[in-house]
Amino acid sequence: MQHDDDGPALQGLDGLLNPPFSRRGFVMTSLMTGLTLATTAVEAQVIHTDTAGIEAGEVKIPAADGPMPGYRAMPQGPGPFPIVLVVEEIFGVHDYIKDICRRLAKAGYCAVAPELYARQGDLATMTDAKAIIRDVIAKTPDAQWIADLDAAADWAVADSRGDAGRLGAMGWCRGGRAIWLYAAHRKDLKAGVAWYGPVGGERTPIQPRTGGDVAAEIRAPLLCLYGGADTGIPVTAIEAARDKAREAGKSVELVVYPDAPHGFHADYRPSYRKTEAEDGWARALSFLKDHGVG
Repeated sequence: MQHDDDGPALQGLDGLLNPPFSRRGFVMTSLMTGLTLATTAVEAQVIHTDTAGIEAGEVKIPAADGPMPGYRAMPQGPGPFPIVLVVEEIFGVHDYIKDICRRLAKAGYCAVAPELYARQGDLATMTDAKAIIRDVIAKTPDAQWIADLDAAADWAVADSRGDAGRLGAMGWCRGGRAIWLYAAHRKDLKAGVAWYGPVGGERTPIQPRTGGDVAAEIRAPLLCLYGGADTGIPVTAIEAARDKAREAGKSVELVVYPDAPHGFHADYRPSYRKTEAEDGWARALSFLKDHGVG
């Protein structure tokens, strides 16, 4: 599969995408069990998708410095299946992210969710979201997880009956930010779906560009699903990123749910909004299919 590690789409990341990376090894060698401990309560509306007709479970994905834990779900049968890279929130590949993979598998996709923070901390034991952001998220180089998503895509083709010509990506919260950046990196990405991902934020030496910075450089159409009541992501910021992309001839479709807060798709949290989550999910599946991932 083609992936680009140079050029204007990665200004500020040049030289960081070429392994070997300077890493301290994997802190997490397997995925957490259950839901994140960083949620205050588990809500009664948690969705559980069964495995009838699909193959689903934890996997080891070859990365530049060893096996990376991840979760894969795909239909039974010979394939090849369109691929969707599933990009986690800040909380790791826990049961919510695993269930999303199973939902995608039921829709005909090979869904792969690599644990992108496995080197920086053990998310299975962390209970404080602010500490996760400070000690794990802020210390994870963008170049590292970009390379890991590339590795997951390559593995999906080599070992999971994935179709190299039908690659999509979908991410939530911090994973929504990742979709903007990954769309500026990956030239063969067919489509991306960003659920309430920030497009601004602090720039650092290891996280040198924001989603808004790369909006004019995205290489794939994006569907952006955001909440109008999200207190952390102003709608004006998302509209500015969309407009910047469109002025450069790129395709960005923005849907804002006026009364939805941040995390409105996260069925395990109080922020969940069933109507908006189901509408967004239907839009996401249609968007993938309409843009060649299906």
